[in-house]
Amino acid sequence: MSLLLKTHFKLAKTSIKENRTRSFLTCLGIAIGVASIILILSLTGSISNLVKSEINEIGSDLMVVRPSSTKDSVTNIVEELTSAHSFQNSTLAISDTDVIKKNENVTAAAPIAISSNTVISEKNTIDSVTILGTNLDFIKIESLPIRFGAFLTESNEDNSVVLGHTLSLALFNTINSTVGKTITIMGEKYMVVGVLDKIDKTVSFNNVDYDNALIMDIKNLNKATGSTQIQQINIKVSNTNSLPTVKEEITKALVEQKHGDTNFSVAYGDDITHPASSLFSIVSGMLALVAGISLIVGGIGVMNIMLVSVAERTHEIGIRKAVGASSRNVLIQFLFESLILSVLGGLFGLVLGYFLAFLLSTITPFMPYISWQIIAITFLTTIVVGILFGIYPAIKAASKDSIESLKHYR
Repeated sequence: MSLLLKTHFKLAKTSIKENRTRSFLTCLGIAIGVASIILILSLTGSISNLVKSEINEIGSDLMVVRPSSTKDSVTNIVEELTSAHSFQNSTLAISDTDVIKKNENVTAAAPIAISSNTVISEKNTIDSVTILGTNLDFIKIESLPIRFGAFLTESNEDNSVVLGHTLSLALFNTINSTVGKTITIMGEKYMVVGVLDKIDKTVSFNNVDYDNALIMDIKNLNKATGSTQIQQINIKVSNTNSLPTVKEEITKALVEQKHGDTNFSVAYGDDITHPASSLFSIVSGMLALVAGISLIVGGIGVMNIMLVSVAERTHEIGIRKAVGASSRNVLIQFLFESLILSVLGGLFGLVLGYFLAFLLSTITPFMPYISWQIIAITFLTTIVVGILFGIYPAIKAASKDSIESLKHYR
């Protein structure tokens, strides 16, 4: 059996070498499809890892309360992350934070409300600045690096703000002497009490780019905008072992607080990355489906080249059958060639996909994500493509009559 496989491999190798340009273009069709899938899965895995690593940095004692919906999961996820509509329907309130804090296992609870407004300084005016409304517990949950000044405290929470590194540069052209200066939001003046160090977190489970954000007390944000929609409530617990119990207790307390309303969800661990990770999975799945179309086109190229090969080698098939080769031997030979073309294209696509991912990582913060699952998917996909698109030409070759084939000349 091993000798027969070696023979098939040598014949396939000879056939591919004889038609190098044609074989290369066929492999290239497979490679483009595989490279597209590799690039998509690599970048999606990288984004998901960034969110998970941020949560791991904060600690395993983190819990999050978010508004939820009774709609189907895909619609809900897209609305949660791509529109403000879900926050307009949010039933979370500042008073919920007080209820959560009453739990003996909760050490800190910070509401997260995000708004976008124009911010005016003595030097510049910046439109659509992300404003994060929260409370004093926020710094206990997420330890943001303060470059100058301090975070919000009980002594400075009234009409005080903390600026992100990049935002401070945009407003005052500096970060060194920003503390103590004033800015204007919606006609109200606020004093800068702190400036964050550069963070470079493009992906955050809070959906905030801190470098370009302004942080203020949530009550002041409510006063400035007239209404505050809470995106989520971050919670820090004293004991990670009590997370399941705390989740049940908080859920029960909030249901009572809201008079039976259950339009919210409490999550911890890997569930915190939802809906972000779920959206990435949906998007990657859709993009992979599109990339799969190019893989199908590449598979059609394999079928086409194999049909041409069968037509060109009809006389060879007749000779092989005349000296004792069975139809099964001929079928395996041509199927083997199809598999080799597909696998070579897959290997080329694997290298090309990760090469493009590394190139993309030089201009984005997303490092390529390499895993054995992605590599396994690549090989399985190329094998399936090789079999599916090679089986018909192989059957056609195997079904040829030996006498008629011998009469055929190129």
